[in-house]
Amino acid sequence: MKQQRYDVVIVGGGAAGLSGALALGRARRSVLVIDAGEPRNAPASHVHNYLGRESTPPGELLAIGRGEAAGYGAEIVEGRVASAERLPESGEGEQGFRVVTEDGRSVEARRLLVTTGLVDELPPVPGLAERWGREVLHCPYCHGHEVADRPIGVLATGPLAVHQALMWRQWSDDVTLFLHTGPEPTEEEYEQLAARGVAVVDGEVTGLEVADDRFTGVRLASGRVVPREALVVQARFIARSAVLESLGLKPVAQEMGGVVIGSYIPTDPTGATEVPGVWAAGNVTRLTEQVIGAAAAGLMAGGAVNGDLITEDTRLAVAARRA
Repeated sequence: MKQQRYDVVIVGGGAAGLSGALALGRARRSVLVIDAGEPRNAPASHVHNYLGRESTPPGELLAIGRGEAAGYGAEIVEGRVASAERLPESGEGEQGFRVVTEDGRSVEARRLLVTTGLVDELPPVPGLAERWGREVLHCPYCHGHEVADRPIGVLATGPLAVHQALMWRQWSDDVTLFLHTGPEPTEEEYEQLAARGVAVVDGEVTGLEVADDRFTGVRLASGRVVPREALVVQARFIARSAVLESLGLKPVAQEMGGVVIGSYIPTDPTGATEVPGVWAAGNVTRLTEQVIGAAAAGLMAGGAVNGDLITEDTRLAVAARRA
């Protein structure tokens, strides 16, 4: 950290954080990005649906983003932020925050932008974590094209499994729904699955079959192995909200179709939280956002932060002029 106080400290250096840093750097703000180096999409081989950067490896996209943000003066450092706190207002009424990293470093900022993302909590089936982002998938728009026309399995762990199976049927006509620990489909759902040619397999899934570092099938408690080349799961999306919680914000549950799919920190459309001076962007506040959406949210938040600083700069200038 080259200085003790910045206009903005950004916690998290993924697409949202770097996009915010780029916008703020171009606005001639002093910006520090503190990144723990744990991008959610690290297991994936490529980023998709990012116009102009389609199929770019995640690490390469981050390297490009870091270079662009640094080119406008943003400082980017490695570290994990442990907490943040509001500082007493100055005599002129200027806001401020102190950010403390796990290794004891601290830095002050006039505003905070938190872009810490989320953690995917996977079902407790042996082997899932090791194949996550490779053949164990959850988002058809992220990975569907790459497994098109291949044998796909859908692991049922909740009421959204039928919805998942019908959705993934768009990419392959060989889809099997493994009921596992999920609820029994209704008669209407069974009819929908049959009409779309989705097979249904009873029994609990106890593991994955892997040969030559390639997923080859699903192993059932009965010992039966069903050949598959990709397996879809419903991860639970848990916002990395510890820094925001240290400021008094609380995560809330997000539902989809009446089912809780995870937790997030609420914000307004610009990313402003209920704590004045603190913004959030990306998956920490929008669980289903893809990379390009997170980048757009970071840009929106960066612009809003700069606007807020302009308001404060003007108020302080007027007060100084009147003094």
